[in-house]
Amino acid sequence: MYELFIGNKNYSSWSLRPWVLMKAHGIAFVEHLMPFRDGSNFDEFRAFSPSGKVPCLRDGTTVVWDSLGIAEYLAERHAGLLPTDATARAWARCASAEMHSGFGTLRQICSMNVGLRVRLHSRPAGLEADIRRIDELWNEGLHRFGGPFLAGSGFTVADAFYCPVAYRIRTYGIELTGAARDYAGRLLQLPAMLEWEGAALAEPWREASHEREVTEYGNITADLRGRVEAR
Repeated sequence: MYELFIGNKNYSSWSLRPWVLMKAHGIAFVEHLMPFRDGSNFDEFRAFSPSGKVPCLRDGTTVVWDSLGIAEYLAERHAGLLPTDATARAWARCASAEMHSGFGTLRQICSMNVGLRVRLHSRPAGLEADIRRIDELWNEGLHRFGGPFLAGSGFTVADAFYCPVAYRIRTYGIELTGAARDYAGRLLQLPAMLEWEGAALAEPWREASHEREVTEYGNITADLRGRVEAR
């Protein structure tokens, strides 16, 4: 059986991608949650991941240590993770790759923190550009391929890669337009996303650098998380 190593569900957007993809498609796996600790996790995570980072998938002796690599590896073995239509499949791959390598300002200013609600101090031009591009991309896919998901009727790799953005949109009160706005809400109501969120809110751990990322760029207006345990 697959083994998936992930970080905290409250923080780890990269871990969410393969986790939600596998859950949504009923792909069985053993979950190994490795909480982030203050300072570097590199040596600890190197025990299971060549890069010293999460997520990491193990399939017997095969190790896949990147979220996009994991998605492609699984798509080769399980039907439905990418669209069957060639045009939609190419679009989904490009959309996933764009998320994987882009939107740097959004990542920096609006880090994923599932249990918080935050009012940003400001929205610089780079953040506004990232938000406009996500709004454009989502509306394009939903209209071009008929929805309710980005590349058509089924939840694919492309949707999994933007699931962390849905949490960011809610946490930071980001407004989208038209079908994109409805799509963000749809992602948040997926059974797999509700399961992830429930676990994230129940996590007792806090990690200082992830907490500082939020307060550097905004004011916390609500914290829905449970008890705190020092790490």
